[in-house]
Amino acid sequence: MNKTILSTLKAPAAIGPYEQGIRVGSFIFTSGQIPINPETNELIGGKIEDETKQVLKNIGAVLQAGGSSLENTVKITVYLRDMSNFTRMNKIYQSFFPKNKPARTCVEASELPKGVGVEMDAVAFVEND
Repeated sequence: MNKTILSTLKAPAAIGPYEQGIRVGSFIFTSGQIPINPETNELIGGKIEDETKQVLKNIGAVLQAGGSSLENTVKITVYLRDMSNFTRMNKIYQSFFPKNKPARTCVEASELPKGVGVEMDAVAFVEND
């Protein structure tokens, strides 16, 4: 099976020794995405709703670069700095997955990169491959 490195300017560049995503066969694995606006390279901060929205846009951009989409996502892991933000994060999250909801794990992490409130990674498939 071939491994293809995914890279797009529509998602933030990696801030460490990793790739934005990797495609192996018909599956895409994204690295953890934090709420950085790729156009400005600035953190979206303050409200967990705004952070969640940017994180999911970033994941969608990486998936698109590999020939997939959020619709084809099968698994997401959510890392929250504060689990009391779970309900607010969920409200935005569900708007990105109105149907075909992926399997998901959500955990609280005492610290996330750059002090953000949320980070997520995803696994998706590429249709008709």
